Amino acid sequence: MKEIAVIGSGTMGNGIAHTVAQYGFNVALVDINTGAIQRAMENISINLDKQIKKEVINEQDKVNILNRIKTYTDIKTGAANAELIIEAATENKDIKLNLFKQLSDICTANTILASNTSSISITEIASVTKHPGNVIGMHFMNPVPLMKLVEVIRGKHTTDKVTHTIMELSKQLEKVPVEVNDAPGFVANRILMPMINEAIYTLYEGITGVEEIDTVMKLGMAHPMGPLQLADFIGLDVCLAILNVLYTGFNDKKYTPCPLLVDMVSAGNMGIKSGNGFYKYTAGSKELVVADRFKRANF
Repeated sequence: MKEIAVIGSGTMGNGIAHTVAQYGFNVALVDINTGAIQRAMENISINLDKQIKKEVINEQDKVNILNRIKTYTDIKTGAANAELIIEAATENKDIKLNLFKQLSDICTANTILASNTSSISITEIASVTKHPGNVIGMHFMNPVPLMKLVEVIRGKHTTDKVTHTIMELSKQLEKVPVEVNDAPGFVANRILMPMINEAIYTLYEGITGVEEIDTVMKLGMAHPMGPLQLADFIGLDVCLAILNVLYTGFNDKKYTPCPLLVDMVSAGNMGIKSGNGFYKYTAGSKELVVADRFKRANF
């Protein structure tokens, strides 16, 4: 396998494109938004510079990696020659189903279609394609170039051959693939999102503050990042979407999103991506500052 297409140039898409190109694959990075593609290539360049600084790669490696990535705004052109397509679009079921239906019409019977979805059923995604056995989940973690885990999710019809291919590819990318069966939230988010939701409920009910909750989990449970900071990092809108998938998929009220989370997303407070969540984020600053709304005197 040499030709891989990545659909979607956001945080996950550009991270996947960066990683795949770093390990010698030719990448078609596809996004209908020209501005988004430009920002993606700028981010990849910045992240490659960080790797140079850490002596992970050198200057010539950077040039080679960037040369392996070609950008497209037309999905038909971008995906035409791909042996594997990794979809990294917005975590929205309708968008993903529409994309996979398009891809199924564009690609050959041998093309593997992988989704980076963090919660949506691979079996349901596969149901809109002509070859459901070729559809699989390939859930990378953020930031993709650094994080080792890849959840490899088998749909009900995913073949052994496709699963083996994706497991081996993940190892080529120096990732650690973990094979799991299709279920709402898979493993990572089925465990993680209820914890984040419970942390938000703990804040919502006035038990303690943002920093205190995160400190308890960092120092008491050896988590590198507290759940509220992690929620900001993931994106509060993404957390809400995943919780809704869990709630609908299991029909269990324990997955009900905290009203505070719903309120924050409705208000446009998405975390790092919006500059405000449980913490506030200022460009160029690494200091972790609790959002004004949640400072103890105000909450």
